[in-house]
Amino acid sequence: MIVLWGGKLWEERYVRRMWPDEFAFLLDGAEEVDLHVPPAASDDGSPGKATSRKALKVRISQEDFEKIWSLAEARYRLNGSFSGKAITLITNNPHYQKWHPSDGGSVESVSDSGQKYTTRYVIVHFLLDDVSEPVEA
Repeated sequence: MIVLWGGKLWEERYVRRMWPDEFAFLLDGAEEVDLHVPPAASDDGSPGKATSRKALKVRISQEDFEKIWSLAEARYRLNGSFSGKAITLITNNPHYQKWHPSDGGSVESVSDSGQKYTTRYVIVHFLLDDVSEPVEA
């Protein structure tokens, strides 16, 4: 639930979700990219403005993607090398359609027992924002 209150989002002020530690490895080797979002027409028909957003681009296994799917479209703060940043997994937001999850290829491997198996990969994007803490006077 998001409620506007005093010019700040209630969610941002009171809910400080952290990216789960068990998925921190997924961001290892993430590439920082700029997403150039084309302008969208506003309600009155006038042209909108193009925007640019920072993002992390990551290639992860389909299996790992299925595990983090439930975390999509919510903002999570980060620790480690991305401390002071927050991410939002893009999945089905129409504004970011070009950056929805896409095929990341597959890798054929052989297990220790000699069985062949295939690991499928997905390319995902996370919006990347700076986190600013409110200072109480």
